[in-house]
Amino acid sequence: MRIRTVDAFTDRPYRGNPAGVLLLDGDAFPGDERLQCVAGELNLSETAFAHRLPGDEEADWALRWFTPVSEVDLCGHATLATAHVMHDDGLVPGDGTVRFRTLSGVLTAAVAADGAITLDFPTAPLTPVAAPPGLAGALGAEPVSVHDTGPLGDLLVELADEAAVRGLTPDIAALGRFDRRAAIVTARAASEGDSYDGDKGDEEARYDYVSRVFAPAVGIPEDPVTGSAHTALAPLWSERLGRPVLTGLQCSARSGLVRTTLRGERTGLTGTAVTVLDARLQTGW
Repeated sequence: MRIRTVDAFTDRPYRGNPAGVLLLDGDAFPGDERLQCVAGELNLSETAFAHRLPGDEEADWALRWFTPVSEVDLCGHATLATAHVMHDDGLVPGDGTVRFRTLSGVLTAAVAADGAITLDFPTAPLTPVAAPPGLAGALGAEPVSVHDTGPLGDLLVELADEAAVRGLTPDIAALGRFDRRAAIVTARAASEGDSYDGDKGDEEARYDYVSRVFAPAVGIPEDPVTGSAHTALAPLWSERLGRPVLTGLQCSARSGLVRTTLRGERTGLTGTAVTVLDARLQTGW
């Protein structure tokens, strides 16, 4: 079975968020235990599995995502990575759009001529809530605001400034005890439209807000770049900054950029990807 590792939301290898991608033969998934074993073996934040859906009028492929310990309902970077692999393999339809049937409904990925991929995801509904007891202590920082993200299942936590987000050294074990998929921690860029060079000598890009994502409850202490989190970040920062199109920098150690386009109940997530490993699974399939 062919397997690819793709760095998503970056234009260079060893940055962004790596995802495993397996395009399966046939029109059904194997047992969940087998999928989970492969995801655990790769030990990436998510591994995507996809198979064709012949006869389905709404979607072209079925898509599922697994962390090393569990299946998740929504994953942005592994969806972008899957679309990237399909584009490389010549599997994207002539109109450039791939439709995926997932646990979060039908999602689309549109591949542009330059290789940029835009995902069409549901916007997370935000509801202001009180900070749960112990949250500030677990993060090591005092929240400015906290929002529930509805079906996304995360806590969206705003901090005072970019420096506070970058400087976090949270208690990961304590964060894992909250009944949430993840904690999304964010702040406005130190200067609106601040620059990010990603690595020494790289072309500068601009960003409007920063974030980090901690998801120990699903086996990911810190996620490098989280597409789905930006379905909550987009409505927060588009309202604050008064613009529907923004760029977010997820300032993990690997870092990556996500361009967000707020369209009411849908959010566009745009980024690029790089394949870094093309291999074959020899046993256990």
